[in-house]
Amino acid sequence: MKREALVHRRCLIDWGAKQAEAVLLSGDLTVACEADGFRDTYPDRFMTVGLAEQNMMSFAAGMAREGLVPLVHTFAVFMYRRALDQVEMSIAYGDMPVRMFGFLPGVTTPGGPSHQATNDLAVMRSLPNMTVVEVGDATDIEGLYDLSREVPGPIYFRMLRGEVPRLFPNNEAMKLNHARTLSEGDDIALLTTGVCTEEALRVTDFLRKAGVGVKHLHVSTLKPFTDPKVLEAIGSAGKGVITMENHNALGGLGTCVAELMAEHGIGRRLVKISTGDRYLQGANQGWLMENYGISAPALVQSIETLVNDDLGFSEDQIIDARDSDFAADNQLEAL
Repeated sequence: MKREALVHRRCLIDWGAKQAEAVLLSGDLTVACEADGFRDTYPDRFMTVGLAEQNMMSFAAGMAREGLVPLVHTFAVFMYRRALDQVEMSIAYGDMPVRMFGFLPGVTTPGGPSHQATNDLAVMRSLPNMTVVEVGDATDIEGLYDLSREVPGPIYFRMLRGEVPRLFPNNEAMKLNHARTLSEGDDIALLTTGVCTEEALRVTDFLRKAGVGVKHLHVSTLKPFTDPKVLEAIGSAGKGVITMENHNALGGLGTCVAELMAEHGIGRRLVKISTGDRYLQGANQGWLMENYGISAPALVQSIETLVNDDLGFSEDQIIDARDSDFAADNQLEAL
């Protein structure tokens, strides 16, 4: 699959040109969060607060009250864990138009539990007024500006950085609360988000040739979660529903789908593929996906369980490489 480097860096510069009220706040991770281009292009609209994330959230709320649109950049764990009180009371409670960009979700960093955001979707979804979006490719990242214009209140963006895949045509922008349909089928409804969409696409051809009809939806909006397309997909799945996400077992995409099924009385079996109810080790993305059960083989095993058949799958049938050796000159740090 085609991959592109530093997409968010480029999009931030465009964002600044389109929205004069946009200001960027960084928690001493400017290069690591690809915010250096904005800093260099609009130095009067950039602020770094150092390792003081609680203060950064309070600054952002104050700026928003004065008519600015703060773009807050840091690693997700320093946002939803370290500064949660400020996010809740200063930003969410006041319904402030702060755009929060949280990096290093789950398996995308070797940094271990101190840096891996594995329950951020659960936490941020629980906040009133908060919109929650997870990106899966370069096209998703390019659509964040237009999407943000639809949301008057705060948004949490679960981000990717560095070299990211181009899974979707770049003329098909992301839409709020609107899943992308990637394949059609009546046997299984498969809903994926974030890096798990690319992972699932690694076995799309195999499943089709094996005669399994999979309706595959890429979900980017985790809150609100009222997309009629999702409801239709899970309601028409003859064999069952599978969710696949780079998040722990509680509060993420799988929980969103389970809640929707219960609310609408949809009696289907649901298999939630996630990293489980545990912290992750420090390792590369490929190893983490394999060992914490969110890999393509794990998906095929779940489908075999639902269709009650051995599909004859072997890992040799996965050709595309998952990982890239890419590292920008200005982003060599592993975290």
